[in-house]
Amino acid sequence: MESGGEKRRVVIVGGGIAGSLLAKSIQFIADVTLIDPKEYLEIPWANLRNMVEPSFAERSVINHRDYLTNGRIITSAAINITDTEVLTADGRLIVYDYLVIATGHRDPVPTTKTERLNQYQAENQKIQSAHSILIVGGGPTGVELAGEIAADFPEKKVTLVHKGPRLLEFIGMKAADKTLHWLRSRKVEVKLEQAVDLNSTSDGGHVYQTSAGESIKADCHFLCAGKPLASAWLNETILKTNLDKSGRLMVDEYLRVKGHSNIFAIGDITDIPELKQGYLAHKHALVVAKNLKLLMAGGKESKMSTYEPGSAIALVSLGRKDAVAQFPFTTISGCLPGLLKSRDLFVGRTRKQMGLQT
Repeated sequence: MESGGEKRRVVIVGGGIAGSLLAKSIQFIADVTLIDPKEYLEIPWANLRNMVEPSFAERSVINHRDYLTNGRIITSAAINITDTEVLTADGRLIVYDYLVIATGHRDPVPTTKTERLNQYQAENQKIQSAHSILIVGGGPTGVELAGEIAADFPEKKVTLVHKGPRLLEFIGMKAADKTLHWLRSRKVEVKLEQAVDLNSTSDGGHVYQTSAGESIKADCHFLCAGKPLASAWLNETILKTNLDKSGRLMVDEYLRVKGHSNIFAIGDITDIPELKQGYLAHKHALVVAKNLKLLMAGGKESKMSTYEPGSAIALVSLGRKDAVAQFPFTTISGCLPGLLKSRDLFVGRTRKQMGLQT
């Protein structure tokens, strides 16, 4: 833990769901610096509920300082790494003994919590004032947004357009079919195997054309496409040869970046063959917290904890009461899986894990 009376310097790049839990977990046994372009942690699976109920964001958008009471917070982006230092966009050099990369996916959001809450208010106003809404993208984000709007605003005409042959292509066919049935039972019009050109609209921007030649009338639209990985900045660093062809960092069973004994990676940026989900990112953080504690106490590398890739469990919420759940051996939908996720979206549990009031 101590090196000549000094705590070891751990620099964590990225204040998402994995980086924040790691920082919180080791803040009293290490000299922790958290580098993040925004001042807050956002519980990502609550984002869509925040759009239909902005007050929900008060609990799911958490200032880093609320949980990180004993660490340094630098509100900037990391732009380079050497063997000993991290360089930030605002020109600071931060020395490290151990480095953890947890930058996840790129999501251009505001810097402060207040700005982020205002953004949710504006998106809610957009939904409230629209009679018809177009959602582009049938992955988990598009499906959950359609479910939230259909549940809270059943009078609105919601159309979801997806270029793939089925919804939720990252999970099994059975879960996708149950989701499609639920949405259609709530009067959501779902169009598959079609794309929408959001730049070519007519009638004052309210009529959208699909690749199949159909016209969709909508007062507003939401683009729910996948977000790119936040790893492009690593291409000019000492880790450039550690990225796979998808831009993910290649890690060993201890979640160390391969070939680097003091650099770890956690969360969506890793090349671990598993669904990229929040609860698995939390598991990454806890494994690395254990390993850092061991190494900082002078423990042997052979005693380090290994990470086992997660099994294919997926929970997609459908409004406030229902959900579709895929487990390794079965798929269920309705209010039972809804009890697991949809009511509170695990926000209370996540806040408790971060040492905050639920």
